[in-house]
Amino acid sequence: MEINISYKRIWSIAYPIILGSVAQNLINVTDTAFLGRVGEVELGASALGGMFYFVLFMLALGFGTGTQIIISRRNGEGNSHMIGKTFDHAIYFMLPLSVFSFLILYFFSAPILRAVIDSDQIFQASVEFLDYRMYGIFFAVAQVLFRSFYIGISQTQVITWSTVVMAVVNIILDYGLIFGKLGLPEMGIKGAALASTIAEFVAVVYLYGYVLYKNHHEKFSLFSFEKYDKGLFIRNFQLAYPIMLQNFLSLSVWFAFFLIVEKLGEQALAISNIIRSVYIVLMIPIWGFASAANSMVSYLIGMRKQDFVFLLIKRIVLMAMASVGLLVLLSQAVPEAILRIYTNDPDLILNSIPVLKVVSLSSIFLASGFVFFNGVMGTGKTNVSFLIELLVLLIYIAYVYVLINFFGANVTMAWTSEIVYGLLLTSFSWLYLLKGKWALIKI
Repeated sequence: MEINISYKRIWSIAYPIILGSVAQNLINVTDTAFLGRVGEVELGASALGGMFYFVLFMLALGFGTGTQIIISRRNGEGNSHMIGKTFDHAIYFMLPLSVFSFLILYFFSAPILRAVIDSDQIFQASVEFLDYRMYGIFFAVAQVLFRSFYIGISQTQVITWSTVVMAVVNIILDYGLIFGKLGLPEMGIKGAALASTIAEFVAVVYLYGYVLYKNHHEKFSLFSFEKYDKGLFIRNFQLAYPIMLQNFLSLSVWFAFFLIVEKLGEQALAISNIIRSVYIVLMIPIWGFASAANSMVSYLIGMRKQDFVFLLIKRIVLMAMASVGLLVLLSQAVPEAILRIYTNDPDLILNSIPVLKVVSLSSIFLASGFVFFNGVMGTGKTNVSFLIELLVLLIYIAYVYVLINFFGANVTMAWTSEIVYGLLLTSFSWLYLLKGKWALIKI
């Protein structure tokens, strides 16, 4: 079988994911921009409520990433039947997980947020947001499954289109439900949450329809639900659970970061939510190339072409850093214009500019860090990737806590933690790939 790790091939896998991420983040930008015109409380509450939601969602994303790695390996081996069987066995886990996540959101979100949020107004708005957002967890988990399948078989174009559909629906409903336009009720922050939930449902319908249209359910034996294979399920879970834990811990720590920043005041939290939105946009190409690294490393090992892994990762790192570098140049050329998308408050814009400079620099380091880290996951050594993430996160949160609580750092200094994170993730992941025993890992 011919090996193709050319820049063109890498780009062909990464760019649909990047375009999908662009559409996905139109949702984030739209929510933030619209709520920024409602008020600082709503802006901060949507950040905390959204982060709490995504802490649970990241469990599903972690299992989905593990499924993606296995599907990529089976794809490299040319085993179409096992691709479908792996997909179906992922459903056996993901369905109960989505129910569990919903129950946590339904019964425990209010008491947990009450315990960690100081501002009564922000707490109340966060709960209102989650009252409508929690129902989207079922559709978000379903999207993860389809995404894992299509990245795993290196047919990523559908991810772009499904996310475009989701973004368009969300933007229209955001405008209508937040401000009471288009004949819809004015719901404020609750409208933003409801719009996102409906948009996720529409995306799942699109993806399922695409599977049927392309006949992939027959070609890859999707939804066949053959007899339960305990051994396969256990292997899948053993590969995926470290990724689930690392994703859960990663977003939990970022949630903790926002809680620490909230102690600096409502404006600091509003600034951080704006910067979070811009930061996620800067990360768009990084996620695309990181997913490509994850899938292509596993694919190469499936073909028994481990010697090409470092060359592949080197090329992906160069492409990722170049891509994010273009966005950084843009953000530094017109920072006020970018921030004005989110707020008209001149004081908020002025105080956000220094933070924007910090995250622009940190995104360069994260470009290499995420690619190397996903390369580690692609080898199948997910227990090692978990340990790397755990160590980096411990240093990260300790750095933030000490800066703010012992040195009285402002919100700009707090965000330098992202530079620390990127540097450490790059260093530890590179060292493992250089020195670790991963070349013959079977999954």
